[in-house]
Amino acid sequence: MSSGIWQRGEENEGVDGFLIEDIRKEVNRAARLMCNICRKKGASIGCVAPKCKRSYHFPCGLQKECVFQFMEDFRSYCWEHKPVQIFSDKESREPSQCTICLDLVEHLPLYSVLRSPCCKNTWFHRECLQYQALSAGIFFFRCAVCNNKDKFQKEMLRMGIHIPEKDASWELEDNAYQDLLQCYQHCDIRRCLCKNGRDYNKPDSKWEIKRCQSCGSRGTHLACSSIKSWEQNWECVECRSIFAKGKYSKRKKHSLAPSEKMDGTTCLLEEPSPKLPRQSPGSQRNCLLQSPKIICQNNLSPCSLLELPTSNRVAMSLSPLMSNRNCSLRKKHLRMQRKEASNILKELKQQINTKTTRLNINTENIWKSALKGFRQRNFRPTNTIEVKFTNCKNRVKTDSFTGSKHLFFHLLMLHIQNSSLFEGSSAKNLSVDPQALKENLYFEAGKMIAVSLVHGGPSPGFFSKILFDCLVYGPENVKPNLDDVADAGVAQTIKKIKYSESLSSLQSTVHDCYDFLAAAGCLRPITSLRDKDMLVNDLLIHHVIKRIISPLESFRQGLKTLGLLEKMEMHPDAFSSLFCHKPENLSAEALCDLFTIHSSTDVNKVGAADFWMGYLQDVESGESVVTLQDILFFVTGCSSIPPIGFDPEPTIKFLPVHYPIGNRLLNCLELPITRTYENFKNKMEFTIRNTLRGEKE
Repeated sequence: MSSGIWQRGEENEGVDGFLIEDIRKEVNRAARLMCNICRKKGASIGCVAPKCKRSYHFPCGLQKECVFQFMEDFRSYCWEHKPVQIFSDKESREPSQCTICLDLVEHLPLYSVLRSPCCKNTWFHRECLQYQALSAGIFFFRCAVCNNKDKFQKEMLRMGIHIPEKDASWELEDNAYQDLLQCYQHCDIRRCLCKNGRDYNKPDSKWEIKRCQSCGSRGTHLACSSIKSWEQNWECVECRSIFAKGKYSKRKKHSLAPSEKMDGTTCLLEEPSPKLPRQSPGSQRNCLLQSPKIICQNNLSPCSLLELPTSNRVAMSLSPLMSNRNCSLRKKHLRMQRKEASNILKELKQQINTKTTRLNINTENIWKSALKGFRQRNFRPTNTIEVKFTNCKNRVKTDSFTGSKHLFFHLLMLHIQNSSLFEGSSAKNLSVDPQALKENLYFEAGKMIAVSLVHGGPSPGFFSKILFDCLVYGPENVKPNLDDVADAGVAQTIKKIKYSESLSSLQSTVHDCYDFLAAAGCLRPITSLRDKDMLVNDLLIHHVIKRIISPLESFRQGLKTLGLLEKMEMHPDAFSSLFCHKPENLSAEALCDLFTIHSSTDVNKVGAADFWMGYLQDVESGESVVTLQDILFFVTGCSSIPPIGFDPEPTIKFLPVHYPIGNRLLNCLELPITRTYENFKNKMEFTIRNTLRGEKE
């Protein structure tokens, strides 16, 4: 690059054709020239622009963003006379993705940004292009989008990209493609369930290894990733993170189902639902209790249906019918997702061993005592957890009150939801608490949520969609909107910028918010009204995502406990129903499906099963002094159904007892055999009401 030396010899003469005497003359010449950048002598490179007297060292020139052309005469241009690419005012200024590193690149006339000469709206980072050129060499360096070589190389050489005259680096490695001759056979799931090891592969079984459909360089046993058949597609975590942005955008833009287009309500189903027969409200209610799970010792006749009076059958207009139908479709879809998540949690629960860890919990300071228990030396997430409340006057043995663990996790989730770790009203995002970050509390909160879900605790249900997407897709693949800003003041400021109607009002707003923009690192020149969109996008990314990067990463590490986060990344839709949606309210149908009835022929003759279903229907309609939650708590010690379900599964037995008995160790409800429904109902209400009242006292 030195200005006063030429390659006068052959390639084998001197130093690559530069004669020794010429090199000495150039050293003497440069010793008298001072660098215009570092102010030291030895500046052998000069700008070739006419009348420009600037000289500089090669490293100084790179630092000052000079352009060196590695072609023809090896010209050099200073920072004022360097060649630039022409940008049209009509071109979009929205940031796009660099096709090499996949990070965002701004459409600005900067030294660090280069535009493809052959593909419209294709932009690169200069550093990415230089790395690619050094690796690919002159034979393989080309446009990453259209594969154009001649036009692309000519423009990149003009803009100072060095393309070495050599073969590609991957072509020079010995046995570089040897791995392609071998079939990958290894399970890469974080917690492999196969007892025979990660390399065990048994075709046509659940221990057959399936490779990633995108890269083929990662594998999993079918059972380890809940893959039901070989035909089901599977992608590794690395490929899923690359394609996450496309999938995320696709999910945002999926077409509406026909039922969704008719009345404008949101439907969670991506595919149009099949037509369903229209039912009256009465018939729908009757169907709720039509098919409970009944295991009979002898052949048991079908349970008789409880008819509703015809006065309850109300004529409905078409619009309410469609609205109810959409609501039922959404609920049905959520139930399917929760069922899928439940099955995955049951697989994760297989890690839990019989060794127990006792947690002494003070309900008056649930967080402090839980933190102490989780941080104790002998705590292992894979151990069975026993909970003992230390501030109860009438203490009960932990092993005789399994509901204490469910109550502990319920209180803990409530505390985490309302703690300083989160911000927002109902759908919450992570906040920035420096003290909590210093004490690693975000990690502990993520760990507690993972342990709670796998050990049978309640679902969080308070995450915002943007927080959940950042966890499973990565923050770099998520685009926030104004509704995701929790701080009302910040949201109002961004609104002022977003809804500016003229350039003068936009510039005035930016001037008023100078300190606010400077603190967010979002200061940028405003030359047109279109610049506000990029500014708003920068502010949203900063306040919703970049600001919480440290808490988010710590929280993600906590969620990795017991392999939960990995399953969330593999099944985002299923776990979204647990993290972003409140648990479904208990219904008579849900309780009826939850309990398995053990009965006999004699019991069936007196209609005991009918009494039980009729009682659930009365409780749901408000014709009882107890609630469905009271019934569930009476039997299991839980006021709601945990995502993972109950272990053992709840059962009902009709026995010759005087009053109902709730066995919480076995989750078994023992019901008396009565001849009339009124007698059955009175005994149920008397026992449940007085038992729960006594426990509360």
